[in-house]
Amino acid sequence: MNSREIKTAISNIENASNDETIMDILNLLKRDVKPTEMLLRETKVGVSVNKLRASKNPKISTLVKSIIKKWREIVNNNSTSNVSSNNKALANSGSKILNSIPSVSNSNLPRNARTDNVNVQIYDDKTRVSSLSALYNALVSDRPPLIYKPSEAFKIIKEIEALCHKQTLYQINDTYRSKLRTLVMNIRSKNNPQLRYKILNGDISPSSLVKMSPEEMINDTLKEKVKKMKEENLFNAEVPQEKRAVTDRFTCGKCKQKRVSYFQMQTRSADEPLTTFCRCENCDNRWKFS
Repeated sequence: MNSREIKTAISNIENASNDETIMDILNLLKRDVKPTEMLLRETKVGVSVNKLRASKNPKISTLVKSIIKKWREIVNNNSTSNVSSNNKALANSGSKILNSIPSVSNSNLPRNARTDNVNVQIYDDKTRVSSLSALYNALVSDRPPLIYKPSEAFKIIKEIEALCHKQTLYQINDTYRSKLRTLVMNIRSKNNPQLRYKILNGDISPSSLVKMSPEEMINDTLKEKVKKMKEENLFNAEVPQEKRAVTDRFTCGKCKQKRVSYFQMQTRSADEPLTTFCRCENCDNRWKFS
């Protein structure tokens, strides 16, 4: 990872909207950064990462500590092997940089196939070329841009498009176009940067991606919101065949009253037990169990 990519990672961390994105970037830095004294001075990545030690998320703070420790050991080992005994003080300067230099911001330049000098004109068919361009631009659409090598990103989207083409028996038809539109829309979504990270990092392979439904592509936060919305709809749904019954068999965990209405519904596979939806008639507290 070069200095430009590292600075981009720093900017991405500073603009990250959730802990999952921060974890993805930190893991990428841990894996791909080969620290040297010069690189640490130029990028100031050490201090930027080290600031996250104070994160309330223990996973982030633990990961930061392991990254700093790893970089310090590498810099010390490299420095010690390359300097004379009279310059031992310099051997420790790299690790000191990890905790001493200020943070740095990065430019917010847009990236796309044109600015990355990526040639998408590899097919005679205009629709396939347009698909490649749209996929590439969606995958690298973040502001600030994600860390990636254009050749690697293009290799990924080329495989994604080829698999979609194969799924339609190598026909450019409505099914092909619909599939590509769905992929581009979900990959480009501003609310789902994790999907782009996972694709670029290889956590989601092209073969897995083309089989995923739109619901499977959304991030965990949105999945939880959708789940809660569905549960709320089930509670509020007027289902004629599932009449609510009032019983004193259940106790409300909130107000401790026993006047509880309930109904049951099959929400999972047929071999799973029914889900019981309860609502306290006193305080309107709601819960469910299987």
